[in-house]
Parts: sequence; structure tokens; C-alpha cells
Amino acid sequence: MKKGLCLLLSLGMMLLLLCACGSQSPAGTTEGMETMPAAENAETTVPVTEAPAAAPTQPESPALEDGTYTVDFNTDSSMFRANEACEGKGTLTVKDGVMTLHVSLASKKIVNLFPGKASEAQAEGAVLLQPTEDTVTYSDGFSEVVYGFDIPVPALDRDFDLALIGTKGTWYDHVVSVSNPEPVQ
Repeated sequence: MKKGLCLLLSLGMMLLLLCACGSQSPAGTTEGMETMPAAENAETTVPVTEAPAAAPTQPESPALEDGTYTVDFNTDSSMFRANEACEGKGTLTVKDGVMTLHVSLASKKIVNLFPGKASEAQAEGAVLLQPTEDTVTYSDGFSEVVYGFDIPVPALDRDFDLALIGTKGTWYDHVVSVSNPEPVQ
């Protein structure tokens, strides 16, 4: 009995929705609509409303003073990350308001980075970030030479695009961010 009643109510709702949707004219057509004759010399006023202020998607980050900071390097990939010896961190240098992150990666398999999308990196004239050779020392005392990069940072605590190309010659898009600056003592 309850199933039958639920089925009947569902069918009734669907029929009601179909009838309501089917009676509307497509946007921009006046078919089936009555028009009113325009009054001579009639003034029309349209109320002016202000558009709501767009809310920022992320809070503005405060400007950092010139100096050197330890920061978290956040990525969208477990394959593209700061070296484990660096505990997910990099070194942010701020000079004249321009921020540059130096991060040591996990290996030498990423050969170039590009601040932007992979499609832009492949365009003629694109300037690729070149690697540095960094020596990292793990907690067990083992040292290894890996690639590091100096990456321009547009803002703290905001995602930005960073494309990479590996030893296999394929470009990949990634999204990264830099956060939690701590002054280096």
C-alpha cells in the first residue's frame, strides 16, 4: 500500500514538473507572449542596484620584510615534492618585495620547471627554470646530490601553477603553494 502511494505521488510530481517546464518559452523568444502598447512620452525608471562586492577567494597575505624564511612547500602530487631530508620545506628569500623559493627536490628526475601551465612552457620563447645541484643529508647521515630550483612566488598561501618536465620529456601541470613563513635565525 505504501509503495503504491509513493509511486503515485512520484508520478504526480514528475508530471507536474514536466507540465511546468514544457510551458516556458525558450529564452529570447516572445512567442505566445502578450505585448502591451507603449505609452506616448512615458518615462520609465529602472532601479539601480549595486552589485555585491566580490569576496576574495583567499585572504590577502601580509607583505614580508626583506629577509630569508623557512616555508612549507605544498604540492598536488606525492611525486613532485620537497626532498624528505628537508621535511617538506624550502627557503624563501624576499628582496625588494620579490619572493623566490629555493626547494630541493627528491631526485634528479625533474629537469626543468616553468611558472605557469605546461602548454605555455612548450611555447617558443618560454623561459624555463634551470636546476641547481643540491646536497641533502638524511637523518641516517647519508648524503645525496639532487636537483633544486629557484621558483618565483607570486603570493603566500595562494595556489599557483607550476609545470615540470622530467627525464622522459613529458610536461606535467601542477598546482603548488608556499605557506607558514618562519624567519631564519
